Amino acid sequence: MMFLLVPLLAALFPGGDSGFEEPVSYHLIQTSSFHNHSWIHLGSGWLGELQTHRWNSRSGAIIFLYPWSRGNFSNRELMDLEGFFHRYFISHQGFYISQLMFKDSFDLQVTLGCELQPGKAFVGFLQIAIQGFEFMSFQNETFLPSPKGGKKAQKACLLLNLSPAFKHTIHGLISDTCPRFTLGILDAGKTYLQRKVKPEAWLSTGPSPGPGRLLLVCHVSGFYPKPVWVMWMRGGQEQLGTQRGDILPNADGTWYLQATLDVAAGEAAGLACRVKHSSLGGQDLVLYWAPHSALGWILLAVIVALALLTGLGYWFRKRWTHHETPCSAVPLK
Repeated sequence: MMFLLVPLLAALFPGGDSGFEEPVSYHLIQTSSFHNHSWIHLGSGWLGELQTHRWNSRSGAIIFLYPWSRGNFSNRELMDLEGFFHRYFISHQGFYISQLMFKDSFDLQVTLGCELQPGKAFVGFLQIAIQGFEFMSFQNETFLPSPKGGKKAQKACLLLNLSPAFKHTIHGLISDTCPRFTLGILDAGKTYLQRKVKPEAWLSTGPSPGPGRLLLVCHVSGFYPKPVWVMWMRGGQEQLGTQRGDILPNADGTWYLQATLDVAAGEAAGLACRVKHSSLGGQDLVLYWAPHSALGWILLAVIVALALLTGLGYWFRKRWTHHETPCSAVPLK
């Protein structure tokens, strides 16, 4: 199947723009917690950094977060996946308790998926962590213990490697099912994934860094796809003191970023925040910093002018009404 990936991806995203930073990946995350002699399972599916699926642990059903999250899989294929995950969650409970003798409360995280490498071939992966530490992984159709997993990880791998059928199933999931499913949802969701949403930007000040200094903040929000360039500028000169925060997700699937600059209060005039994004068509978004004092005077002047105009209008209307007398009929003799 691998030799088909290049033409398939070229057909899905002719410009090479899938809306994702390279490399493209799809992965499932299962988090299981064992506390008070009972299990709590959480499951989710992610295309890159976009969550596309949830898992209902009670019903064993996959929840599709977007209409295109089903990809091009048939209902039968999706039901088979639901059945496999349901059986897996039940069986692994007994495995960790009875075989590995985990008696106390513990948290287990399993990450399974596939990633499209620069050579345009998918590479599957399975990683298991316990209590936040690497426990074991699956490579070349073999379970391998992590050094941090100790003797329990070694025992787990020994037991799992004794089951060729289970290893074959896992290998098929990450080397065949996952790549096919990933290509399917990329195709089904390409309209959504290839969309471009222009950013909105505004300026503010943050907590004062010290006496006589200002922390200028440039907020950029609502943009898609994720890659964006934000910089404080003076004229055409980039301000190397610009600090960019993490690019964070908004609830609607777009992104948010803020860039800050620590400057002396007297040097803030003339600074501007410049934003570059693929949705802007080469027309950068530029916001110029205006001192709050000047903005305050401007707003005050506008408010006063509006108040005067309103007062004058009311006065003239009242005066006109007061002096206006109704027409009286004069009797004819």
